[in-house]
Amino acid sequence: MSTLTPAGSPQFPTIADKVSTHEEMDQAIHALQEHKDTWVATTLQQRVSLLTELIQNIAALAPRWVEACSQAKHLSPQLTGEEWSMGPWPILRNLRLLRQSLLDIEAFGRPRIPGPVTTRDNGQVVAQVFPTNNYDRIFFTNMTAEIWMEPGVSAETLPQTQALIYQEGQAQQSGMVALVLGAGNVSSIAPTDVLYKLLVENQVVLLKMNPVNAYLGPLIEESFQPLVKRGFLRVTYGGAEEGSYLCDHPGIEEIHVTGSDKTFDAIVFGPGSEGARRKAEKQPLRTKRVTGELGNVSPVIVVPGPWSEADLRYQAEHIFSMLTTNAGFNCNATRVIITHKGWGQREALLNKLRELMAAQPARQAYYPGAQQRMQGFVEAHPQAERFGATDNGNLPWTLIADVDPTAENDICFTTEAFCSLFAETALEADGVVDYIQKAVNFANEDLWGTLNVTLLAHPKSLKDPAVSTAVEQAIADLRYGTVSLNYWAGTSFTLGSTTWGAYPGHTIDDIQSGVGVVHNTYMFSHPQKSVVRAPFKSTPTPPWFATRGQVLTKTFPLLADFEAQPSPWKVPSIVLAALGR
Repeated sequence: MSTLTPAGSPQFPTIADKVSTHEEMDQAIHALQEHKDTWVATTLQQRVSLLTELIQNIAALAPRWVEACSQAKHLSPQLTGEEWSMGPWPILRNLRLLRQSLLDIEAFGRPRIPGPVTTRDNGQVVAQVFPTNNYDRIFFTNMTAEIWMEPGVSAETLPQTQALIYQEGQAQQSGMVALVLGAGNVSSIAPTDVLYKLLVENQVVLLKMNPVNAYLGPLIEESFQPLVKRGFLRVTYGGAEEGSYLCDHPGIEEIHVTGSDKTFDAIVFGPGSEGARRKAEKQPLRTKRVTGELGNVSPVIVVPGPWSEADLRYQAEHIFSMLTTNAGFNCNATRVIITHKGWGQREALLNKLRELMAAQPARQAYYPGAQQRMQGFVEAHPQAERFGATDNGNLPWTLIADVDPTAENDICFTTEAFCSLFAETALEADGVVDYIQKAVNFANEDLWGTLNVTLLAHPKSLKDPAVSTAVEQAIADLRYGTVSLNYWAGTSFTLGSTTWGAYPGHTIDDIQSGVGVVHNTYMFSHPQKSVVRAPFKSTPTPPWFATRGQVLTKTFPLLADFEAQPSPWKVPSIVLAALGR
């Protein structure tokens, strides 16, 4: 069964318990306007000192930060590591990498790229940005990540595309005030968005907290106090009405939003029928620059191969864990598993997924509107398989298997579920190579969004030159901001050295997953996509896998402490924790 539905991310309810008055917002913008030029004039050494203070503050506040998120999401004690992995750890890593980039700029004129810079046969430049050091090599064994640049950048001109605001002759002479509309699901999103605006785009920031996690606002103000007291950051609160007031404010010069494409459209064109008319006519209501990360129907492309029983069990948990993290309230969560109809182990993989879904406790549906979104998918697909209790605000893990790939307007393909649900679709193909090509075309043309995609390919499959060539071509052809081989593409969000955002080229009247990037701590101005590569089975098993909650909870506080103050003496305890010892 299929249903016609507006494509994209959900429009989330925006009822706010804590609201800033117009006077408070005016005062915040006035303070930022008064200090925006001071920020531009702030030296590299002063910025390094500020980042050092922020690292110390975040590290000190981290336990309170995690506790606040865990209480709001009703997490059991063994799942609190999830909040460490999505909150303090990536923030601290981002801060450390940015600080190192500033030190590099002072010493060498630009951030030093940690890996080789190569040129593909088509002339496209590739910079390896992970691992960033030997510690990454220990903690993320055999994982690499690259940033592929847009056409027109050469290996010779690549340095000129880095850290533009710090280059002599290109430095910004006057400051700007940016509005960051924070996301409500992952606690590191708003802080790292703020850091990107400040350190990479040279803009002071007014952060409006999302109503869902407004409880974090005071902690952000406290931990970012070095920026707040100097007039470089202000935090405000409210829902859609306050957001609209800020977007229209003459003191706001740029806008960045993490959330829904519907919110982006309302910002650019205005709400309701008048906004729809403006969008159809490509006549924006607001002409300020707006960037954003706006969600995705995230695919996992399963390349057929000779998978053992252990392989099936590992990859089923891998795929399922891409959904269970944060209870499915992630823009990078698995939404559509793409398989080959003729693969003999397809049903075995699905059965392993069903076993995991039945064994994993249901999670609290803390994000507004989740029940209604889930109901819309289940009404369109009554055959949906649901696992787990639905009482006390929980939502079951839900699988919609064997969705017809020719149903172009199916809700599973056009709409981001943003809850504990994913689907599977099987493509007819004449062999593995033909399947890979069809899977790439399906992901590019039939699934909404361009944020991230994951491919899974067995090493024995990659020994076949034809299959290996097809997989490499798939990586090149997939029009996504992050393409990952054998590791959840969502990991790119946390690495910091990679970019995070949509594939470039979306227009304001068809924005899909958004425009612009964040993180990108090597400060490239013309990135096209990030490409992550890892072994088919990582050793040790990643701590974020669904059945390793206690390992996650032991490992990520140690990793956060390490990012705050790296030391070789801390490595053994981290490795032992990741091994479950």
